[in-house]
Amino acid sequence: MNKIIDINCDVGEGLENEADLMPYISSCSIACGAHAGDEATIINTIQLALKYNVKVGAHPSFPDRKNFGRKVLDMPLSNLKQSLEAQIMLVKTHVDRLGTSLNHIKAHGALYNLSANDSKTAEALIEVVKNTANEAFLYVPYGSLLETLAKQIGLKTRVEAFADRNYNLDLTLVSRSSQNAVITDPNLVVKHLSNMVLHNHVISIDGVGVEMKAQTYCIHGDNPSAISILKKVSKKLKENGIKIV
Repeated sequence: MNKIIDINCDVGEGLENEADLMPYISSCSIACGAHAGDEATIINTIQLALKYNVKVGAHPSFPDRKNFGRKVLDMPLSNLKQSLEAQIMLVKTHVDRLGTSLNHIKAHGALYNLSANDSKTAEALIEVVKNTANEAFLYVPYGSLLETLAKQIGLKTRVEAFADRNYNLDLTLVSRSSQNAVITDPNLVVKHLSNMVLHNHVISIDGVGVEMKAQTYCIHGDNPSAISILKKVSKKLKENGIKIV
């Protein structure tokens, strides 16, 4: 089989494991300072990405470091848009200065989940991307309202799936408050990912296969087994003739 996929990681979140992750991924989403990170971590992470030929994206969030961006904030949309524009431009400024380009935008945490199917939040995120990084891809969940609305106005999209997260039957992610939300066993991640890449479906937490077609697959940089997972995934994909680009 000759197939090409993108493997992405969320990085710049304070774990300082980027140098170990970069050799095994093809794109990264850098925290923009709102849920984690700062200008120094952004610059350092971009430089590492350039060293390993990894595409760079911005990873904006609700401005909420206290909850690591994993809680929906009740804030005016105008304030949210202002924050997101500033976050993306912080990354984009350094990306441009360091001689590369912004490959994508990927919302983080609660913003990612809410924007998937909440029309007002989705429209706000799309407007921000259009105003700040119109040439970049917007990473979107499969079958989401966000994907539909982004395509309607001509934004470039890449459908994303999570290799190290369990899914509910409706393709929402199992809540992080549940013990089985995150998959940390490298063998189980390989199995989970293989179903998505080779068979275009994901086995839900209920044991039922659900259609899932994606172009980029995330392994979280803060997964405690992230490096072991990426090493095993890289090996298994190569064995199946699947190239990470």
